[in-house]
Amino acid sequence: MELPTGAGWVRPVSEVSARINAGESLGLVGESGSGKTMLSLALMGLLPPGARVRGEATLAFESTAIQLTGLAERDWCDVRGGKIAMIFQEPMTSLNPVLRIGAQIEEAIRAHPPQRNSGEVKRKAIDSLRLAAIPEPEIRAEQFPHQLSGGLRQRAMIAMALSAGPRLLIADEPTTALDVTVQKQILDLLDRLRRELKLGLLFITHDLAVVAEVADRVAVMYAGRIVEEGPAHEVLAKPRHPYTQGLLKASPTRKRGALTPIPGTAPQLAALPPGCAFEPRCELRREECTAAVPALRVIDPAHAARCILV
Repeated sequence: MELPTGAGWVRPVSEVSARINAGESLGLVGESGSGKTMLSLALMGLLPPGARVRGEATLAFESTAIQLTGLAERDWCDVRGGKIAMIFQEPMTSLNPVLRIGAQIEEAIRAHPPQRNSGEVKRKAIDSLRLAAIPEPEIRAEQFPHQLSGGLRQRAMIAMALSAGPRLLIADEPTTALDVTVQKQILDLLDRLRRELKLGLLFITHDLAVVAEVADRVAVMYAGRIVEEGPAHEVLAKPRHPYTQGLLKASPTRKRGALTPIPGTAPQLAALPPGCAFEPRCELRREECTAAVPALRVIDPAHAARCILV
């Protein structure tokens, strides 16, 4: 993927390959600016004007396969929300402040087939709120976003995302700005829904503790590339890329005392180093790290890392 900027074309996402099966959760981890959200926007057909995309992205379910790359906007209208839905990280800015919660969910339902009469649409909206574990859904449907707590607003966003029956759900840091108790409730809800509804779940976060709660597999992104991917328990217990190791050392735990930050800052996309993008910050760097971008090296059939030390 390439975007035009004043400094020329930049690649916020490059050489990314991933697969999410029905009922499976993939955690996408990385610092701000690593390309996580841009990847999700590409899957939703919401890229900025002028963006160029190469490669293939396929959504396959039952006997249907949809090639997302190159879809016309009229075709995206059916896919977006109906086949792939997204939960954004700040519900207060994603919800319309002057429309009732129920009316916003009904709008999402009407945008996708099958077409229903007004009574059916209203019942479907209430069912979606109930599915998102919102208490008293009939009352909440008549309220405005400012009348709900942060946790209920996020549940309303989940209800809206599920209302048209998508097969892939993208959650972009859905627990940001929520207190710990509510965060745990939202994580448990998403985990239950993807199992019960057989949804593919792409969970985007910078919090490794959150990944451990919801993800079957983890993909770690840095400077637009996936630098490590594997089963969540294996990547978090035995990380093989220095960047993943650095993220874990910088994450607070009950056992660890002082945190060890990763030195330096992430590189600008317009000025990436010729070799490994993490090399300037890596304590294990070698001279050959500057020669070329490392390939994704297979550690075992389910675990790989983009590092010459693997």
